[in-house]
Amino acid sequence: MLYIIGLGLADERDVSVKGLEIIQKAERVYLEAYTAVLLVDQKQLESYYGRSVIIADREMVESHSDDILADAHEKDVAFLVVGDPFSATTHTDLALRCRQHEPPIPTRTLPNASILTAVGATGLSLYNFGQTVSMVFFTESWKPSSFYDRVAENAGLGLHTLVLLDIKVKEPDLKAMARGKIIYEPPRFMTVAQCASQMLEVEEEREQGVCGKERLAVGVARLGSEGEKIVAGTLEDLASADLGPPLHSLVLCGRKMHEMEWEYVREFAVDQAKFDRVWKAEYEGKG
Repeated sequence: MLYIIGLGLADERDVSVKGLEIIQKAERVYLEAYTAVLLVDQKQLESYYGRSVIIADREMVESHSDDILADAHEKDVAFLVVGDPFSATTHTDLALRCRQHEPPIPTRTLPNASILTAVGATGLSLYNFGQTVSMVFFTESWKPSSFYDRVAENAGLGLHTLVLLDIKVKEPDLKAMARGKIIYEPPRFMTVAQCASQMLEVEEEREQGVCGKERLAVGVARLGSEGEKIVAGTLEDLASADLGPPLHSLVLCGRKMHEMEWEYVREFAVDQAKFDRVWKAEYEGKG
């Protein structure tokens, strides 16, 4: 059987008791390490689990999944996922491959906390969230703005938008590849400040007011850990906010933000008077 096991958001202790028991008995244990990362390294996981872990990068999962699934119809294989197993379509694809395998490979999923639910720690109601979007690192020649259309749809309904920020783990250096060498770039993790700045940059082009300077937003970092941090303000405020080490996410507040949500979120504001002024002018009574 293939066990797809959610590890939660922070460290090695977030795994469920059921998940840990399976990990310790499985024939092989893989850790998917590119859609998200834990706040601890491989050695710390292995020490806690009491066994070795095979790192499964993007290439292995997407191009060599047969290696992961080998003998899984006869033996137990554990595939570990940061957060919740089905928060990323990558893991749905792996489960589908098990169904299509000959003979079919039985699967079992063990859920856990993910950013999709942990973001409720901001005080924003999960019932009031619309479509989740992703923000990638801009380059000089590539600044995709398709996220803006989904944010606009959410904004039209007064809903909050969770923005998942780009991470680059084991990304090949394209210039080196052109010379026939395989060299990987150092890991990079987008910050709330970078995300807010890119949203403001796209707003300058679109000019629809969806991601304007005075749109209220909440930045979060390392949710679920002892060092979690939450900062609220306008997008302009967050474009210069420092939330420390990764992982970061951002929520753009919908105009139907309830008074109870405002009362909770304002405690995280970098400038509470400004936050209250914008809320009363643009959000209060819109729900």
